[in-house]
Amino acid sequence: MKILKLLIFLIALGLGAYLLFWLFGLLATVLWYGFWLAIVALGGYVGYKLFLGGASEDTPQLEEKRPIAISELENTDRALEEYRRKYLPKDS
Repeated sequence: MKILKLLIFLIALGLGAYLLFWLFGLLATVLWYGFWLAIVALGGYVGYKLFLGGASEDTPQLEEKRPIAISELENTDRALEEYRRKYLPKDS
C-alpha cells in the first residue's frame, strides 16, 4: 500500500510540474505576442504621423505646403546682409 501511495504521489508531482511548465509557457507566449503587437502598432502609429500628416494644425511644421514666389524674396538681400553683420565674424 505504501508503494502505491508513493507511486500516486510521484505521478501527481510530475503532473503538477507539467502544469506549471505549461502555464509558464502560456504566459511567456502571451507576453511575446503582446510585445510584437506593440511594436507593429507603434510602427503603424509613427508611419501614420509621418506619411499621412496626422499632426494637427496647431503643431509647428518645418515648412509650409505652398511654394515661395519670387515676389516674396524682395528683402532677402537686406536680411542676409544684416545677418552677416550681426552673427558672422568679421575678417580682419
